[in-house]
Parts: sequence; structure tokens; C-alpha cells
Amino acid sequence: MIGVHVTVPIACWRRGKAREYLETEMLPPPSTCYGFLLSLVGETDRRTHVGARVTVAMITREPQMSVVLRTVWRCKDKNYWIDPNGKHHVVSTTKKERKAFLAWVAEQQWDEPGFNIGQGAGTNARPDYQQLLTGSELVIWLDSTDEHGNANRSTLEQRVQTALDPNARSQIDRFGGLSLGESTHLIDEVKPFAPQDLDGECFVVNQQGRLTLPVWVDHVGSAGTRFTTGDIELRKLLPPKPMELPQINPPE
Repeated sequence: MIGVHVTVPIACWRRGKAREYLETEMLPPPSTCYGFLLSLVGETDRRTHVGARVTVAMITREPQMSVVLRTVWRCKDKNYWIDPNGKHHVVSTTKKERKAFLAWVAEQQWDEPGFNIGQGAGTNARPDYQQLLTGSELVIWLDSTDEHGNANRSTLEQRVQTALDPNARSQIDRFGGLSLGESTHLIDEVKPFAPQDLDGECFVVNQQGRLTLPVWVDHVGSAGTRFTTGDIELRKLLPPKPMELPQINPPE
């Protein structure tokens, strides 16, 4: 098991059922931490390291919270389309009118549109309030003992160790900014964590726990989202028992 020390100047770990008012969890869910680690090592297939166990311990026990008004992207109107010239179209759902529209598109010598691509424009964008946390400092605990995603690759634990080693990190091939949560919420620092005799708030598995967090998120709808139940416990910043860490597994 290894610990990864992460500092995040601004973050929102959106609650799964938050809609118009985008509330945040006070710590990143296991699925978010897993995605962060995949990004750190440059892995684009999130099934490569399923079975890994991941949790978080908050060093900053009460990050400052604020509320902002921002534009939120969504997919409310699946018939919304932006043509190659940048003009917006709301396409009728009736067979006759849609056929006429596609004929017009063909006359323009454009490719036939996929209509579910209007995210972030027109009716698919609206202002909403969002909670933000400022000054979060945390430890992500990772254990790959039960990992079974891809036997032909190094474990996620091994790859993270390589990414954090100044003498070996050149072996990592990754792209884009490194964020914990939304892509705009970039991390400030990531480094190996040495266990300390200090208190932190750690999320640990407990079937009778009071907090439910996702371990696997279905980004198209929610039918495939999986959750784990646990508690946030105040304890020393020492590695928890492996079975206390939520396991990353997609639905069967």
C-alpha cells in the first residue's frame, strides 16, 4: 500500500444526486481518486486496474467553502445541433420534418449530424450555483493486492510509484492537466506520502456506515454506477487495513 499526498487549491466533488444546486462532498469519492490516479500514470482505459482499492484521508479537516454562479453543461435537448458554420439548430422529432432537415444538410455537403452533440450550447447550458472547496490537502491510499484488470501490465500501485519517482517518471506517457474532480480544478502538488503521527479524516468501508460514495460512475445515465458504504473516521495518517479501502469494480 502506498500513500499519495495531494493538494488542491479549488475543488468540487459533486454529489451524485445534486441537480440545480451543485453540492460538493467534503472529500473526493473513491471513483474520483481512482480516475485521478489513472490520469497521473497516463492510463486512458479505466478497466485496466479494476480491483484496486482506493480511499482518501483528509489532512485539511474543514476546507473553506464558497458558492459561485457558473454555466453548467447538460444534455436536456438531444436534438440540438451546431452546424459547421457555428449556427444552432433545434431539429424536430417528427419523421417528416427531420427527413427534410437531413436533405437540407446533404445539400450543404455536410456530414449527417449526430444530434446529441449540443452539450454546453443553447438549451443545453444554463447558470447554476455550485459549491467550491478551497485549500484541500489530502492523502490517497492505494492498494493493488486484489487488482485483476490486466494481468499483462504493472499494477496501478507500481505505476504510481514510477510516476512519483524523479528518476523514473520519464517512463510515464500522459497528456493534459492533472486534476482531482473537474478538469478545471487542477492540483497544485502531488508527491509520495510518508505516514505521520497526525490526525486526519479517513473514509473507511462499513456496511452500516452513514455515507454512500461511488466506486464506479456510469457517465451516460446512472444505471451502471456502483456505490460503497462507509464512515469518515478521525484517525492517525497511517495506512488503513486493505479491507477498509473501497474496491474499484464495475458492474458485472
